[in-house]
Amino acid sequence: MGLFDRLRGSDGPRVAFFGIDGVPYSLVADNPDVFPNLTELASDGAAGPIDSIVPPESSACWPSLTTGVNPGETGVYGFQDREVGSYDTYVPMGRDVQATRLWDRVTDAGREATVMNVPVTFPPQRNVQRMVSGFLSPGVEKAAYPDELRERLEDAEYRIDVNAKLGHSDDKSEFIDDAHETLEKRYEAFSHYVEEDDWDLFFGVFMTTDRVNHFLFEHYERDGEYKREFLDFYRQVDEYLGKLREQLPDDVTMIVASDHGFTTLDYEVHLNAWLEEEGWLEYQDDDHDALSDIAEETRAYSLIPGRFYVNLEGREPRGSVPESEYEAVRDELQAELEALEGPDGNPVADRVVTKEEAFRGDHDDIAPDLVVIPNHGFDLKAGFKGHDDVFDTGPRNGMHSFGNASLFVEDSDARIEDVDLYDIAPTILDLLDLEADRSEFDGASLV
Repeated sequence: MGLFDRLRGSDGPRVAFFGIDGVPYSLVADNPDVFPNLTELASDGAAGPIDSIVPPESSACWPSLTTGVNPGETGVYGFQDREVGSYDTYVPMGRDVQATRLWDRVTDAGREATVMNVPVTFPPQRNVQRMVSGFLSPGVEKAAYPDELRERLEDAEYRIDVNAKLGHSDDKSEFIDDAHETLEKRYEAFSHYVEEDDWDLFFGVFMTTDRVNHFLFEHYERDGEYKREFLDFYRQVDEYLGKLREQLPDDVTMIVASDHGFTTLDYEVHLNAWLEEEGWLEYQDDDHDALSDIAEETRAYSLIPGRFYVNLEGREPRGSVPESEYEAVRDELQAELEALEGPDGNPVADRVVTKEEAFRGDHDDIAPDLVVIPNHGFDLKAGFKGHDDVFDTGPRNGMHSFGNASLFVEDSDARIEDVDLYDIAPTILDLLDLEADRSEFDGASLV
């Protein structure tokens, strides 16, 4: 314990949450020599694999993890969402999250929060003592509040994200170096403000893990060229988490979690190309690159990842499917998706989820009608520029999975069985001794 403990009074229990985006629990469990600190955390508290959400995409996952509610309440369904009553699309940012964030509940209770690098939080909020936004932010100069934080991060050459384009090269050396540098800057910032700030909730996310998984996960699972470098990167992740744990005072509970799992990618599946091939989707002309270019004859279209929308009359501007035919058309599309097979003969869909099964809330008016949860090996794409082939490969060799996300809680009373992302927020509030109406959450406390 250091100066931080002497300056701070004992006002109640505190929580330090560290996100490790996209880290599958099996990666940690199968490699205790690579993860001695997370293994110790699991032994001292509780740990296990958990489910993500529908769809398991970071832009939807982090709003749900930090609010405890489904996308029907957060209003964020993925990296790209559709405007109500329009074919216009937008990239959801922090202000598009309609549900109450954990740190808002903390500040509303008169306590303090430091929030660093959480995806979908741009622009940074002014009601917390310190925030630097994460994934989807334009840069530190606009993503950090207050000015003192911005200045310090700029001086330290802090990075919002790794340069993912470097991962497209066959030679991954430059990408790996960049990932290590980004990770180091993240750790240094977290370490400084864990000590510096008078917080009740510290909430920080390592996003670089997701990036490394996208470009190196096959090397890990299939003994590829960069397996050693992959594991060396994760040794560093674990070392930093161990150092952060050592910094935390006794009244702090540490939680480490990921927002989804990961697996090797074999095929990219261009679903709008498939819809066009099967007669579900048509365009107004040959020059098309956006949802707004679809023709009125279209019966269905897709947005990433694996979200399908019936082109419904009265909901979409050029809707072609009457309300009276909606259920029959959706059932037909669901059956075709369930029957879709890849070049290897394996089904693309592990399951196809209806909107009623996955979403509920005040903001479900832009919810997809169906969501495909893919089998391992299939990454679901949905561009509108057109593709010659439904199945192909790209620069990435790793993809998100719905199951096998990670959760570690430094509390031996925690129960991690049949858990999903929605349980994390109420657990944190419980550990902070903050009252909340349990009916407001889709999950429940694990302690």
